[in-house]
Amino acid sequence: MTPTLVRHHTHTDSSASVDTGSRARDWAEIQERMLAPLYEAVYRRLEVGAATRMLSLGCGSGLALLIAAGRGARVTGIDADAERLTLARVRLLPDHEGAAGPPATGPWLLDGVPAAPTGHEPYDLITAFTPIGCSADDAEELVGALGSAIPLAGRGSTVVLTGWGPPERCATAAVLRVAARLAEGTRSPGAGGWLGAQRDDLEDVAFRTGLKPDGSGRVACPFGYADMDSAVRGLLSTRLFDAAIRATDRSQVEKEVAEALRPHRRRDGTVWMPNVFRYLVCTT
Repeated sequence: MTPTLVRHHTHTDSSASVDTGSRARDWAEIQERMLAPLYEAVYRRLEVGAATRMLSLGCGSGLALLIAAGRGARVTGIDADAERLTLARVRLLPDHEGAAGPPATGPWLLDGVPAAPTGHEPYDLITAFTPIGCSADDAEELVGALGSAIPLAGRGSTVVLTGWGPPERCATAAVLRVAARLAEGTRSPGAGGWLGAQRDDLEDVAFRTGLKPDGSGRVACPFGYADMDSAVRGLLSTRLFDAAIRATDRSQVEKEVAEALRPHRRRDGTVWMPNVFRYLVCTT
């Protein structure tokens, strides 16, 4: 589940502002797997298995859920992105597609409102695998999501928070700064731009949500792509470049992202960027 090099995909129309359907497919096919080492490291540390009842916040197109379910966990995923959630359902519920409602037993995939099925035991693991540390408002969003999710977990349950590592150890940081620069001047006061990970980001979220830190770790998650086109499409699928696309246009953003990626292009045409991500294990 950990390969990071992906095959070339046919290029989509760059004239579109933010094509959410194509972006969701690019996320599922190209980008989501880049964080697989983070998912697996957390699951190994916590010994996720058949006894685990997991709630995943921002589950995307379901890769982290799929890995946990493969270990025997009972999983529930939440994501506000309808296109990503549709792809997650195809992955996790291939025999249930088109049915009138969710299956009587998991996996459960919900559209952004944390909930538990009737008679469901409290969750004993909550994961937030969307790393914070890119913008001033991503920590705020995580605090809000945890405020709704934590009451669904039992006392003493585990919550895992994740964030980008130090910018000097994340080659992708320079590319993400392109998004902030292109979107400069278009943000309303208080809106998030590139921030860069701060040392105590995750601990601050834990403190604000009443969680008790109980250990942490760092995981290398290199972003590797088969070619420049896949690299650009994968990065744009993260939603971190949406403001830049709206401020300029997709073609301009693609051009500048490709230029920022050039130092990371290897002789064989692949693109490789070492990154480090951090996770914080907490208890309720």
